[in-house]
Amino acid sequence: MNIRFGYRPLAYPSANLAELRDSNALLGNRAALQQRMTDDGYLLLRGLIDRQKILHARATIMTHMAAHDALTPETPVLEGVMPKGGHSVPMMGRKGIAHHGDVLSVLESDELYTFFATYFGEPALTFHYKWLRAVGNEQYTGAHYDYVYMGQGSPNLHTVWIPFGDIPVEQGTLAMCVGSNRLPAFEKLKETYGRMDVDRDKTEGWFTKDPMEIVEKFGGQWATTDFRAGDVILFGMHTMHASTTNLTNRFRLSCDVRFQPASEPADKRWLGDEGTGHSALGKMTLRSMEEARAAWGV
Repeated sequence: MNIRFGYRPLAYPSANLAELRDSNALLGNRAALQQRMTDDGYLLLRGLIDRQKILHARATIMTHMAAHDALTPETPVLEGVMPKGGHSVPMMGRKGIAHHGDVLSVLESDELYTFFATYFGEPALTFHYKWLRAVGNEQYTGAHYDYVYMGQGSPNLHTVWIPFGDIPVEQGTLAMCVGSNRLPAFEKLKETYGRMDVDRDKTEGWFTKDPMEIVEKFGGQWATTDFRAGDVILFGMHTMHASTTNLTNRFRLSCDVRFQPASEPADKRWLGDEGTGHSALGKMTLRSMEEARAAWGV
């Protein structure tokens, strides 16, 4: 299959973009799950969340988008077809939809809390803020570490990426750079870019808009997969990740949520109604990543 990763055309699966491996056989085994996370930098869990619950939430989100004129009229709402010229509706952190009961039944599901209680060996805490997105045609996410956006709390914070529907690679799936969390070649990157904070340092967040640059400079292996409703992928703050480019005319619905051990300090920007969110990102002109990388020598 021919897809696009950032702006580069690639074949998938291939030596450049491999297939993610799932960790379902390790469920319930805390030591094995943590070792797999150390080895790969991620855990892909197939069907962790009830599929019908996901599809019900998808219908709620798509109906919300249709009501805000973000879908093509006279097309099936559940298909999420983009209007000509593109149009979307802000949903990240929005109480009306990101905190709708149908959506929260997925994002704060018993399945996630139960998994993380085993994985952490204690009760889990999740951020109040929900990063709910509809990613349109020709859009993608550049390569980055999540630490730069939410590193002011627990070192054991994890991101969970949840697709709301069946998402093939050509529609824009999350991709992991396997080994980026542990390979020696990434150490300087983690000690420079990987210690940055977009608000404190007033610097852009994506390390590069060309994900293949990561493996060419530092090593590792990019991998992705087709996702089905109910699948999730989780990873730590220093696993490099990006997404493939959405080459379809349908929105890709997904949400990032964060979980950490409840006993550890949390990044206050993302907690409760009083969370401030970003103070610089999206609110002022930031130092370019090109300038920052020149300063860091990476």
